[in-house]
Amino acid sequence: MSNMRGSTMNSNSMNKLPSIKGDIVDSVYLNWFTNDKEFPFFIQYGGHNEDTVLHKHDDFTELVIVLNGNATHIVNSETYFIKKGNVFAINGSTFHAYQNPHGFKICNIMFRPEILRSAGPDLSASNGFRALFELEPFYRNTHSFQTGLSLSIPSMEHVSSIIADMINEYNDKQQGYQTMLNSRFMELAVFLSRQYDNLENGMDNNLMHLANAISYIEDHYLESLTLEEIAARSNISVRHLNRIFQSYYQTTPISYLQRLRLERARKLLKQSGLPITKISYECGFNDSNYFTRKFSKIYGLSPKAFRQSL
Repeated sequence: MSNMRGSTMNSNSMNKLPSIKGDIVDSVYLNWFTNDKEFPFFIQYGGHNEDTVLHKHDDFTELVIVLNGNATHIVNSETYFIKKGNVFAINGSTFHAYQNPHGFKICNIMFRPEILRSAGPDLSASNGFRALFELEPFYRNTHSFQTGLSLSIPSMEHVSSIIADMINEYNDKQQGYQTMLNSRFMELAVFLSRQYDNLENGMDNNLMHLANAISYIEDHYLESLTLEEIAARSNISVRHLNRIFQSYYQTTPISYLQRLRLERARKLLKQSGLPITKISYECGFNDSNYFTRKFSKIYGLSPKAFRQSL
């Protein structure tokens, strides 16, 4: 990274940052771009003429759409060539920067991750949505990973039109602009997720298999599930299912399944007066003693003690 020493964040997307010395900015905060606490969202075009410094986003996720040109994208310690049509999300734990830009123009959309919770279940459970907004950013934190989504020219034209409308809404701030921006952002998320779903070449098949497995688990985690059933629904072997879960999530499919069940049980302990034995069965545990042991291991309290602590 020595050739980045002394560089500054001089792109349009970084023009609100203070002067910074050295190679790395430990954190960039969303309130450097917007002070609107009720609507923590920021969008603009970014034109990069020189290298940017390596930085991470402390409290927000950034969706980047490359609108023109190309550059080298540094992600943690890895470098990748990115060009017009590439789309990727960077979350708060990943360091990144741009080097050697050539006619490089992007759109930065900065938002708190909770904005994605407004996505309907038909979108949030889709493989493309999970891959682009959840799995890619998570996996990129600890592994070298190039973005999987590259838009065609017609798709870029459509995305550019949505972005232009969003930027006009953001800058004009007419009545209802927040509602309009939320709506257009969801429209953009749907379109990009569909493009990811339709990828045929250059995609990470493991990522899509994993997204499919997670969607199936989350739709059926309160039912009796087996590894064989999950693997069959994902069109892979049990061995490969275990391998990609460990690679991407550093856990097993069964551990992921149990964690979902335990989170559901914790919610029921808070919000209902159901007996603990009934909660254990409703959350997919056939043995209430086993449920108690697992709950105690994860949360440090037995279900009874947890309920009493509320």
